[in-house]
Formats: sequence, structure tokens, C-alpha cells
Amino acid sequence: MQALMYPISTEKAISMIERHNMIEYIVDFRSTKTEIKKEFEALFKVKVRSVATAMMPQNKKKAYIKLASQYKASDIALKLKLV
Repeated sequence: MQALMYPISTEKAISMIERHNMIEYIVDFRSTKTEIKKEFEALFKVKVRSVATAMMPQNKKKAYIKLASQYKASDIALKLKLV
């Protein structure tokens, strides 16, 4: 199962990248925080500090992925072409 679906690129999500070193992703609603963390770390070769999730309408789940302090979310955002 693929946990990560696509990143969110709203103004709020971009400010979260700059202020909190955090990336927002839409993930599969059946995925767990551990699965999200492992897949994100393997995909981008970074360390994830924490993952918080929130359920959204239409069986979607949003993940707030906070990176460890030695990594920058802005570098990931550039790879994803969010900024």
C-alpha cells in the first residue's frame, strides 16, 4: 500500500513549511503514522520528528509531517515544486 498521495500547496501549508519545518500531505485514509513516517523517510532521505494526522471529508486523511531540526522542509518543498 502506498501511504503518501500528494502534497498540499495552499498558503497555510506553505507558511507551515517556513515557520514550523512541516510538510502537509494527503495520505491514504487507511495508513498509520508509522507507515507515513517510514515512507516519507525512504522517499526523501530525511529524518521525521513527528507525524500528526487529521481526517477530512470523502475518506481523505491529512498528515502533518514535522522534520528533524537538521533537515529543512523548504528543501523538500523545492523537490516537490511547491515553492
